[in-house]
Amino acid sequence: MGSSGLTPASGQDADSERPIAVDAAGVVVLGACAGWSLITAAVHGGRPEGVLLAVLAVAAGYAAGRIGGALLPVGAPCAGALAGVGLTVAVPHLAPGPQIATPLGHAGATAAVLTLSAGAACCAAWAARVPAVRFALRLLAAGTAVLAAVLGSATGCVASVAVLLCSLAAGRTRHRGAGLAVLGTVAVLVTGLTWAVAARAVPGGLVTAAEERLTPHRVQLWQDAWHLLRDDAALGIGPGRFGELSTTSAQSLLSDGKPHSAPLQQAAEQGIVGVVLLAAAFGWVLYALWRGPRPTPVALTAGAALTALAAIAAIGNALSFTAVSVGAGLLAGMATARPLVVEPAGTAPDTRSRGAGRTPAW
Repeated sequence: MGSSGLTPASGQDADSERPIAVDAAGVVVLGACAGWSLITAAVHGGRPEGVLLAVLAVAAGYAAGRIGGALLPVGAPCAGALAGVGLTVAVPHLAPGPQIATPLGHAGATAAVLTLSAGAACCAAWAARVPAVRFALRLLAAGTAVLAAVLGSATGCVASVAVLLCSLAAGRTRHRGAGLAVLGTVAVLVTGLTWAVAARAVPGGLVTAAEERLTPHRVQLWQDAWHLLRDDAALGIGPGRFGELSTTSAQSLLSDGKPHSAPLQQAAEQGIVGVVLLAAAFGWVLYALWRGPRPTPVALTAGAALTALAAIAAIGNALSFTAVSVGAGLLAGMATARPLVVEPAGTAPDTRSRGAGRTPAW
């Protein structure tokens, strides 16, 4: 009698402690990212404001997403998807001020915002109860791919379609851990390929293909980042200093002073530790999705969108735009929130893959 009476309480305690532990890990990781940027800036006289703004944007977006996802598990991601589409249409370059020429990197930002919008729409679809609403939200996700094609963003079109297909496949996936592991592997492979091209550790034909698809200028920026990393692998050259020390960047009239690859920028400016912290931030998001209370299709859909964003950021300048950082935090927050309303029974979370044998209280 006494034992059976204590079991539910202990289960509820475990449920309440799980999100606290995940959130605490996120605070540690994001705090370390901010702190390390300050350390490297102090050593080399860099400018950490960009990194600090990105960390703040992700944290603020995540907090807002947790609140919105708890109150409106369908409405919040739907509004986020529409906001992303509206932002892309209203601000095509996603950069303030007059534009003399197309700024480098805006295509990556457009692709990233539309990819996150597709992910948010698909997450809303899985949370919806009415089949007609679910179909309309998936149609919105498909519309982001069409919009990307109209705007000339082939990457955004492919990524949005990939997110939609992964979301549909997520409905048949029973173990979210395996699915998130696959997504993490994809991000690692894309990042590794980018590094291999930068280090010229791949056959010449692959480098040529990358130059044809991404322009020789971008590949040269990657190579500059690789050489700067080799000069100081421990601390890097300091945040915000790539444009000063990159020969390719200095010779370009339209350069924005960035290597157009988030991992390579972290490596060049903050050393190996910066890369580890960037990987830890992405790993924490996947861990939060794995341990989160949302249904498995929602978690995997958000994971697919964020993995697509990681791939876009590995070959572009997407994370340099505040709108992208905020959007990533919003999607992660909404996909890990604990809704105040009961979600459709057909999308119950996979408890077996996380070792829980009880029915969640929500």
